[in-house]
Amino acid sequence: MPDIARDVAPMIKDPEVDAPFPAPMPAVERPVESRRKHSRRKADHGFRARWRTWSRSRRALFVLGVIVALLLTVALTGALWLRALSHRLDANIERFGDPFAAIPEAERPAPASGGAVNVLLLGSDSRISAGDPNQWQAGAQRTDAIMIAHLTADKDAGYVISIPRDSWVDIPGHGNNKINAAFSFGGPTLMVKTVEQLTDVRIDHVVIADFEGFTRITDALGGVTITVPQTTGYKGSSFTAGTHQMDGETALRYVRQRHNLPGGDFDRVKRQQNWIRAVFTKMISTGTLTSPSKLTESLDALTKSVATDSGFTFGEIRGLAFSARSLRSSDVVFLTAPVKGTGRSPDGKQSIVVLDRVADAELWQAIAKDKLDTWVTEHKSDVLGRTVR
Repeated sequence: MPDIARDVAPMIKDPEVDAPFPAPMPAVERPVESRRKHSRRKADHGFRARWRTWSRSRRALFVLGVIVALLLTVALTGALWLRALSHRLDANIERFGDPFAAIPEAERPAPASGGAVNVLLLGSDSRISAGDPNQWQAGAQRTDAIMIAHLTADKDAGYVISIPRDSWVDIPGHGNNKINAAFSFGGPTLMVKTVEQLTDVRIDHVVIADFEGFTRITDALGGVTITVPQTTGYKGSSFTAGTHQMDGETALRYVRQRHNLPGGDFDRVKRQQNWIRAVFTKMISTGTLTSPSKLTESLDALTKSVATDSGFTFGEIRGLAFSARSLRSSDVVFLTAPVKGTGRSPDGKQSIVVLDRVADAELWQAIAKDKLDTWVTEHKSDVLGRTVR
């Protein structure tokens, strides 16, 4: 008779480890990520259970708290970014001291009416040496562009008035000469004295820009759109009739051309204004303002291309820009001081521009009294048109 105990024993004993068979399965430790998911599921289940017990007002208060926390985080991050950006942009701007300190207050015009602001814009071949009067020599560093930027007291309109660089005027302490010589003779201070004496308009700030720098601004904006009504060219640089998307180098050639233009230097002034208008239009366009990277790049290029008086701090610039934030390109009017024509200097050696003193007196008074809207209505022929040769 078979020995059942003997035959069954191998089935319940493991001959190698002498342990009951089948041996119990060893405990398997759950992976860390699996434990985390399990914990989250438990937490989510617990939160949902509590959420169902909350009243509607308590739920609303909780959601509001989350939203406020998120907004505060975004605001703090944005504030820190803006602060860092402001410091960087401010460091980009070159300063040349206070050009008004050496001018006795009694010799200066009264401040503009109602808080209007007048900024003297000077375009120079180089802004780098602008801060060192010792580097100025007669006949050197003359300004290529002279403009008064007038922002109305209500900040709803802006005007840019060009004074032809060859205008024959009295330069304090130096007699009659072309107005752009004032910068060469005495830098920003003498330029301010000359312009204020000519116009009886008080200048609040001075900004010097080199046109090479404006090529960087144009490129940072991705180019500007400029329409040329008729084909023109000079010394291998030509512009065919039509609308052009100009990069910085092309735009610089555009504003520097004066030969083969019917108005000569007067048309050159208009081209300078047209370029500035195109840059301004592009800078305030939706595509620039809504792109933080493009806006930052444009502002970076702009601040690296200008020098200002020490009183024109970045905080003041920012405040001025904010107060005029509703301005559109159509709200900014460009015009040129009326002239009688061209002539020769008394010694016959220089070609000069003869200003129309009577018409100009009305213009200067309109600036001082913040009434340029009325003046422009009565002198449309002096205003920059949509089409520029």
